[in-house]
Amino acid sequence: MTNSTISEANELADLTLGKSVTYQENYTPTLLQAVPRAMGRNAISLKSPLPFHGVDIWNGYEFSWLNTKGKPNVAILQCVVPSTSPNLIESKSFKLYLNSFNQTHFDHQQSVLKTLKKDLSECAGESVEVFLEPVHRIAQTHQITEFSGECIDDIDVEISQYQPAPELLRTSVSEHVSETLVSHLLKSNCLITSQPDWASIMIRYQGARIDQANLLKYLISFRQHNEFHEQCVERIFSDIQSRCHPEKLTVYARYTRRGGLDINPIRSNFETHFPNLRLVRQ
Repeated sequence: MTNSTISEANELADLTLGKSVTYQENYTPTLLQAVPRAMGRNAISLKSPLPFHGVDIWNGYEFSWLNTKGKPNVAILQCVVPSTSPNLIESKSFKLYLNSFNQTHFDHQQSVLKTLKKDLSECAGESVEVFLEPVHRIAQTHQITEFSGECIDDIDVEISQYQPAPELLRTSVSEHVSETLVSHLLKSNCLITSQPDWASIMIRYQGARIDQANLLKYLISFRQHNEFHEQCVERIFSDIQSRCHPEKLTVYARYTRRGGLDINPIRSNFETHFPNLRLVRQ
């Protein structure tokens, strides 16, 4: 085992993920835990400069605090973490941190926002965006929609591989296209607990036509793979880029929520606007 492997194993062992913990109901910023992005990137030989830019969009549906009179406030939280940040935010620690606001008094929502932005930015190692939206507005701003593009899930394929198999990816040298493909069959498992993570994924690209049946097989091959959401998306982006060589590529996955949080990583080498959609399983 190399020194870097030992260091990464120690980093993961220190996480609260997969361990029994006592919930804190008073503000405790030390609950937040960072995971170096380099862990996942080293595994797929991603070097600087990165071949993509993007964000991780977090939506928190269980967030509350008290005003100065002790009356609860509730809001939907959105946190946008740039993919250039040195750390990703570990999801269980994020949940525990948000719960620590439950019995904490704040004089104004701006104070809550300022606190969230400070703590989450320090954890990520780069400035993050944080928004709070009243629950009664969600019907207008977070309507259920769907990915635009062609869904490939009805293609009749035979599956035998349930660990990432980039060798499945292939293109047609005779066709050059611009298209968007969608699948709801992406499933991976938590790196620490092995609990299932379910997602819908959109792949938008320009270049030699990607064989859709083999792309579907490749996406399904993640079914027994253990890795964090953000790392899976970067692996998918890197595999498609190295095997299919598209001129333009975006990979956008929206995961179902766990513990009141959903994580939605986006990686692209040409798009800069990333809408925070809400799919039917979210």
